[in-house]
Amino acid sequence: MIEINEQIKRKLVLALDVEKIEEAKDLVEKLSPYIGTFKVGLQLFCGYGTEIINYIKTKNADFFLDVKLHDIPNTVEKASYNIIKNGANFFNVHATGGIEMMKAAKKGAFEASEKFGFKKPIILAVTVLTSISNEILKNELENKCETKDFVLKLAKNAKLAGLDGVVASAQELPLIKKELGKDFIVLTPGIRPVWSAKDDQKRIATPTNALKDGADYIVLGRAITKSDNVIEAIKKVYKEIEGN
Repeated sequence: MIEINEQIKRKLVLALDVEKIEEAKDLVEKLSPYIGTFKVGLQLFCGYGTEIINYIKTKNADFFLDVKLHDIPNTVEKASYNIIKNGANFFNVHATGGIEMMKAAKKGAFEASEKFGFKKPIILAVTVLTSISNEILKNELENKCETKDFVLKLAKNAKLAGLDGVVASAQELPLIKKELGKDFIVLTPGIRPVWSAKDDQKRIATPTNALKDGADYIVLGRAITKSDNVIEAIKKVYKEIEGN
């Protein structure tokens, strides 16, 4: 086992986007010494509910419930309450749901944290998915903005709503930090180590570049979870970030 750099560990989020609960538990078991937060997305949550959440808690690890809430404000408020009630450290909503919806998410989440004595949750707004390119945004979604401009507008709305930060690609990361401040959290998906495949992501970055540009959290996924040896894969990520 390598010596763990706690500063790096805190910033690493592993996406548990796997088919079976046994696979997810195995990843948590093996990688909890190296990973600060495990991301539970729709694939796993819809299949197994809170079972994986409860397992992550036994490892004293943080978990990020990546359900990307997008509904009317009242529904989002109630869902946010239940997410925090279940012990999530942070979760996300879609910024395109609007400022009122984002405020409702914060209200529900904070009510739950106060009632159950949990620490203040981190709430992030998803800006534009990393699978969406400039061409898709303009041609399919008929949004005439450049991707970076649309992302920044959504990030500003999230800050106005009182959220802690956003989910955005590394390409928009420097702009968001410049315009909204270093304390405005940016979680960056679409992270690919130099040795890994691009897969279906369009707006990607290496772990080193994302962290250099100020990412507070970076999401690792298939480069680790699909590796033949997940321990060696995460060790390579640490070495890449540390410049070894």
